[in-house]
Amino acid sequence: MSQEIDARLKQLGIDLPTPAPPAANYVPTVQTGKLLFVSGQIPSTADGPKYVGKVGREFTVEEGRAAARLCAVNVLAAIRAALGSLDRVARVVKLVGFVNAVPDFTDPHLVVNGASDLITEVLGDKVGKHARSAVGMASLPRGVAVEIEVIVETV
Repeated sequence: MSQEIDARLKQLGIDLPTPAPPAANYVPTVQTGKLLFVSGQIPSTADGPKYVGKVGREFTVEEGRAAARLCAVNVLAAIRAALGSLDRVARVVKLVGFVNAVPDFTDPHLVVNGASDLITEVLGDKVGKHARSAVGMASLPRGVAVEIEVIVETV
């Protein structure tokens, strides 16, 4: 990992974890050409899923944002595991955020900012800024509040 990215992670107090194995019949990442597709990452740690519940009921927007941030940590860990280094990311092309929310929740975009902000903080504007979708959902795997997936261009 480059000293610059490593320094940003350290400054943010982030130690990228070893990615958890898939919970079903899929792989964590798929690379085709220069594109790396990262499967949806949930807010989990070595102790298991965190932020289980719905935004707008069990969690506030700020707590949802924290869940999205944890998802982004897991996204970065999956990228590093697939590529060997975050230095191989040329550009984060697209981020999709799914928010497990109550039916009348209208702020999934604010929740997903937690992931977008972290990825941009770590990789910088030139590499980290991305196209994005933020979608409210009726449920997510394991009942978590947020799931994040990304597509990155590699070098």
